Amino acid sequence: MADYSISKTLDYKGLKCPMPIVKISQEMPRLAVGDVVEVLTTDPGALSDFPAWARTTGQAILETKQEPGLITIYVKRNK
Repeated sequence: MADYSISKTLDYKGLKCPMPIVKISQEMPRLAVGDVVEVLTTDPGALSDFPAWARTTGQAILETKQEPGLITIYVKRNK
């Protein structure tokens, strides 16, 4: 069981690189520091794109889950 609660779910299924990163970059300023978002995506590139984006922007990837045809990434806004 995760020790965080989800503030918002962002459905990016069907979007190809770089759109999931573009979209979450636009969404982050709307969130409060400490908020956790659940990102739903079908883009396999997200598995490397989101951690790289988080490192460069100072956000945190809390967890990544993979199912057939779906990737779920939990991102915490740190700043």
